[in-house]
Amino acid sequence: MLSPRAPTPATAPRLSATGLACRRGNRLLFKGLDFAIADGEIVWLRGRNGRGKTSLLRLAAGLASPEEGTILRDGAAAHAATPGRSFVFIGHANALKDDLTAGESLQFLLRLHGRPSTPAIAQAALERMGLQGRRQTAVRTLSQGQRRRVALARLAVEDEAALWILDEPYDALDADGIGRLDELLLAHAARGGSVLLTSHLALDTARLRPREIDLDRCA
Repeated sequence: MLSPRAPTPATAPRLSATGLACRRGNRLLFKGLDFAIADGEIVWLRGRNGRGKTSLLRLAAGLASPEEGTILRDGAAAHAATPGRSFVFIGHANALKDDLTAGESLQFLLRLHGRPSTPAIAQAALERMGLQGRRQTAVRTLSQGQRRRVALARLAVEDEAALWILDEPYDALDADGIGRLDELLLAHAARGGSVLLTSHLALDTARLRPREIDLDRCA
């Protein structure tokens, strides 16, 4: 379990939790969780299958409410519709449309989240994820790894020091895709952005230097 960090005088932690507990059905997944994530940090959420990693990400994104305790983004309740610094949530599903091209699907995602979405912007983002020449390719013909790259290309458009909440972003990626995602994460942290992610694959801890939250300790 991570110990809470005090906020800086200027800003509250990007994401924090106090006495957090989460229940799914009749099962209490975790309890007594305390942590804080500051600007520029990459945090790796760990735990055995079924421990509640995705559930915690949903709490952080404001898509669910905790059983007990509080979870705050920028000092405000994560589920409240209050102004604050922006955040990005990418779930385990790629949320792409099979009947669109890779470029059209990415543009749709960008428009949905209020981001610039011109064909040129989409093309540049796809290229950063190693998908040169794939903008006009139908999503239905892409491999699982290529689909994941399209979904993650949304991150290449982001330029704010936001909070990124990523559920298994490395899933289905090959070595090249992993390297490209690592570069996006490092660039984001360098500009003061924060990342909370899950991964069943080992991270390159020497490069990313993530802190860890182990939900097994809060079972």
